[in-house]
Amino acid sequence: MSGTQLRAGVIGVGSMGRNHARVYQELSDTQLVGVADADRAAAIRVATEYGTSALDTGVLLDRVDVVSIAVPTPVHATLVQQCIDAGVHALVEKPFVDDPTRGRELAAAARSAGVTLQIGHIERFNPAVRTLANIVPNLDVMAVTAERLGPPLDREMESNVVFDLMIHDIDIIRSILGDDPVSVTASGTAAGDYATATCSFDDGAVASLTASRVTQQKVRRLAVTARECRVTVDYTDQSVEIHRSSTPEYVAADGDIRHRTESVVERPLVENGEPLKHELSAFAEAVREGTEPVVTAEDGVRAVELATRIDDLIATRSATEVPQ
Repeated sequence: MSGTQLRAGVIGVGSMGRNHARVYQELSDTQLVGVADADRAAAIRVATEYGTSALDTGVLLDRVDVVSIAVPTPVHATLVQQCIDAGVHALVEKPFVDDPTRGRELAAAARSAGVTLQIGHIERFNPAVRTLANIVPNLDVMAVTAERLGPPLDREMESNVVFDLMIHDIDIIRSILGDDPVSVTASGTAAGDYATATCSFDDGAVASLTASRVTQQKVRRLAVTARECRVTVDYTDQSVEIHRSSTPEYVAADGDIRHRTESVVERPLVENGEPLKHELSAFAEAVREGTEPVVTAEDGVRAVELATRIDDLIATRSATEVPQ
């Protein structure tokens, strides 16, 4: 496919799918040829907005090289199987699947068929996270903390806060620490809208995650504590800071000897840009070059497995605790 525009489509044109359609239209290496949605009127509205066609899913898959799947999670597995059968490369919004076993089957089937599956963990493509990814390999990481907080939403959500918000940071932490945790503790409140988890890893590193849909302040932050420094990331501002302590020194002042330590803050250059545009561009490149996508189906399955583990711990604790 080198040197040609990829014919692209979108299945599911809610708020996220509509943005996928926009970006496919804007990218120079993709051509938006159609959208599909169970709500035919919604598909027609988005198709009209972006100058493309509203099609049935089967017809769309006959016309495209790549497709984004942005429908409710329970429908993902069925649509991914249709894409594999049709030989269409797919970017699947997170969470990849609701059943990790089925996710592994789909990952294996896609590899066998030569179909690229990329999972839509969009924060991997946040310019600040991409900068962090270049810093972390040079650090002896001891701990990672992540906060993803926000106020109540004015719409119904199909999933709780672990699968809606925390799963973003689950994927990032796994990519930083490169493994699955050996132990996990978790708790939650607010009817599934507030959750915390602590994950311990085999090398001694610890990760702490908090996600909330009931906090009256929007926060999207991550911090890496290493022996050499502390690195902080603001997802929203797309900024990175590296905090270091300079060599301590002793100074004379008014006849006294005093200890002084200064902090040094480095602010690496972060290339700006829209994460979704970076994500879809990377997906198109992986398809065109036949290379491994940045976020593989296996990555998506492991994120779902850890999210399920955390969610089960919260549910078990809620079910077994007796009010005093």
